[in-house]
Amino acid sequence: MKLKKFGSTEQKIYDLVFPLITDLGYLIWDVRYEKEGASWYLRIFIDSETDTISIQDCEKVTAPVSDLLDEKDPISQGYILEISSPGLEADLIRESHFDACIGCEVRVCGFRPFSDGSRELIGVLEDWNKENVMLRTSQGDLLELPFSALTYVRLYFDFN
Repeated sequence: MKLKKFGSTEQKIYDLVFPLITDLGYLIWDVRYEKEGASWYLRIFIDSETDTISIQDCEKVTAPVSDLLDEKDPISQGYILEISSPGLEADLIRESHFDACIGCEVRVCGFRPFSDGSRELIGVLEDWNKENVMLRTSQGDLLELPFSALTYVRLYFDFN
């Protein structure tokens, strides 16, 4: 897995909508500008420091963001705007995600099985750097896992 950086369009959108979304009381988790089939999608994922994101929160953000994008017209081609939550088990793909999630429980998946034979581990994200993730397991072991050996790192939520 590699850490992702914003593309130029994503960075332009982030810079444009950041003040608006912040004024509305939300955080921006991610901005993605992606082509799926014949359509382009501009996806803005919002979060909150105090609560989970509801559909009403997404609706509250959609209209003002859409109006701002219509006014400033930062993307010349047509696209579909989506405002959503990153979800309970959000992928950590950017440096800001790892910084925000230190101390959180995460699930990591390896390309190959780990020493215990499993391909997934759950633990607390203790730290990270550009090459490795440091994960504290429930047994208290601190593992240093290279990003290059991982397929993903996600927030973990125990649904039981």
